[in-house]
Amino acid sequence: MKQLLIMIVGVAVIVSLVVFVFTLRQVRQEEASMLDDLRLRTALLADSFKESIRPSYLNNATSTMQMVLDKFANRERLLGLAVYNNKGGIFAVSAGLPAELTADASIPEQAMDADSVTGDFLAIEERGRTYIFATPLHQDEKVIGSLAVFQRADYIDDVINQIWKTNLVRWLVQILLFSIAVILILRWIIYRPILRLVESIHQARIGKTADDSAAIKNQGFFRPIAEEISKMSKSLLQARTAASEEARLRLEKVDSPWTEERLKEFVKASLKNQKIFLLFKGEPYTHKKGKDGIYCFSQAGGVLTALEPLMEACGGMWIAHGNGDADKETVDENDTIQVPPDNPKYTLKRIWLTEKEEQGYNKGYSAEGLYPLCLNTYTRPIFREEDWVEYKRVNGKFAKVLLGEIKNVEKPIIIVNEYHLTLAPQMVKASRPDARIGIFWHTPWPSAEAFNICPQRKKILEGMLGADIIGFHTQQFCNNFIDTIGKNVEAIVDFDKFSITRDEHASYIRPFPIGVAFTEEKKSDDSGMLGRKILDRFKIKTKYLGLGVDRLDYVKGIPERFKGIEYFLDAHPEYRGQFTFFQIASPCRSSIEQYLQYKDIVSQEAERINEKFKTEDWQPIVLEMVQYSHQDINSLYKLANVCVVTSLHDGMNLVAKEYTAERDDELGALVLSQFTGAAYDLKGALIINPYSTKEIADAIYKGITMSPLEQTRRMKTMRNSVKNYNIYRWAGELLKAVAEIS
Repeated sequence: MKQLLIMIVGVAVIVSLVVFVFTLRQVRQEEASMLDDLRLRTALLADSFKESIRPSYLNNATSTMQMVLDKFANRERLLGLAVYNNKGGIFAVSAGLPAELTADASIPEQAMDADSVTGDFLAIEERGRTYIFATPLHQDEKVIGSLAVFQRADYIDDVINQIWKTNLVRWLVQILLFSIAVILILRWIIYRPILRLVESIHQARIGKTADDSAAIKNQGFFRPIAEEISKMSKSLLQARTAASEEARLRLEKVDSPWTEERLKEFVKASLKNQKIFLLFKGEPYTHKKGKDGIYCFSQAGGVLTALEPLMEACGGMWIAHGNGDADKETVDENDTIQVPPDNPKYTLKRIWLTEKEEQGYNKGYSAEGLYPLCLNTYTRPIFREEDWVEYKRVNGKFAKVLLGEIKNVEKPIIIVNEYHLTLAPQMVKASRPDARIGIFWHTPWPSAEAFNICPQRKKILEGMLGADIIGFHTQQFCNNFIDTIGKNVEAIVDFDKFSITRDEHASYIRPFPIGVAFTEEKKSDDSGMLGRKILDRFKIKTKYLGLGVDRLDYVKGIPERFKGIEYFLDAHPEYRGQFTFFQIASPCRSSIEQYLQYKDIVSQEAERINEKFKTEDWQPIVLEMVQYSHQDINSLYKLANVCVVTSLHDGMNLVAKEYTAERDDELGALVLSQFTGAAYDLKGALIINPYSTKEIADAIYKGITMSPLEQTRRMKTMRNSVKNYNIYRWAGELLKAVAEIS
């Protein structure tokens, strides 16, 4: 639209210049022609009048002179006549001739002095332009007076103005016609063919092809490009077919790596392309209102990062709470929308919650109760009875919506995620015993003693036991869960099968270490350039870059990390001005008082350390409390010499794995908390206790001074782990476990 507007404005400017030049030329020619005509007619009138009044003037017959002057005055454009004596005084003047015209005798005097005709224009505000023509009167070749003829000239201005007005209308019509022509040309000759080319590329990208020979013939001068795109599409289809066949063969090999194609083939072969129903409180795409209208925002976050590739590969329906201010305006009558926006692969169904429900279910019971309960961060959980009421109500809403969607689906496969929906599995199972349900707990599961703090623990455990598969990141979390069940619920625990049987229903407890999407393909240099632009924006030009990427959440240990950086700069002053730590802390649960206080603590700690070490052109910590896109974060991963993860307790922590996956150059160092699930997988990381300031500082120093050979050795080890335990393997093993339930 912007480019079209620029073209129309350009055409308008050119047309305007052409019209202006031609109009100016026409005006000048017309004005010159009318002035010449006026002078000629006035001269002829003066010659004819001169002979008529000469006898009366010689005889000083003023009455006769007056009669002659009055007879010819006020005809057509003739205003009047005046006779001047040789001293410049008025001898006679026609009736009705304004005094202001005859008061100035300079022109008649010039005619008498020069003994020749003289003409000029007078501009009088009330009357417009007036032309005065004076011719001398003679007696015996002696100048004895002057005859002045006064002609209206304002009609010339009227004609000129009319020309400008007429051409202005013509100009507007031409602008309109040229604009329409430009729009039509662009639309039919350029835009529509380009749209067809784009659609061809889009269809090729999503794996759909058609016979496009007829379309190629209609591409006009875009035909060479269309032919190349057609060839490329066919080559891409062949490559996809080969990849699909390779993935199918890999299914038969236990040790072959999991890829998106292999997961798709698994869904085809094992699930018979059955739709996956995924429940999670957060939505992957949010629609918001901006200055330029509604825009789609891709949400960031560890769980979302993990679940998005699963749904893109498998398809199905993601049921989530719609909390964007434009979410309702973008769904259909069934509250669904196809996503991702540029290449739809699955359905997002939005559930609407009242402010009271959102406050009690999410911000209250989930965020202030269950979340701190599961984490060893010494934060006191808060359980309110009114929050529990909303928690049950919202779980019921999710279950009701899901039951409506699976009404006509035989043995549906359902994946429930996180502590927000612990009651949903039992609610669904009660109505649909044939449903195959898995619930995955992305946070740690605490010890039985810690979990017993929860007043509603039995209801939560019974709700989770409605699932057929209950998954955790590590075996330790599985052990903790079984121990918790044994101390709170009457059930049969089978430690050999790691199953729990209650009311003749068995739930199997399994570890599924989650990962990220991993590819062997080399990343383009554009990503690094984007990262450098971000650093340039903050004037970061130091030799070494440290990076932290977290939610603004007390479990992430950001103040502890900053204290470690302070210790590092105290212990190694030579790195002052050489090392900058870029911390992204995306806003999280900002309506909860505890998180607002934590935000202040993080800000104050960064300010204190910066105040201690900063120079005129450097500060050690750059703190960004805003949401960054995946693309921006990935670009910074590529540039960071060291990535620091100091979580006080974390189920897995995918930032550590994302950093590793992004470093295809096999350089960089990872400082990783021992209290994360990722610490079990990433043996090449520098493992630290986040409560030890010295350990953090020493690990940062070791990371930035590590030789490239050592960096590569460690990074290769970690990348192999991330490759082997990626998101597709996690999804495949979880889905396989759920699908095998009879």
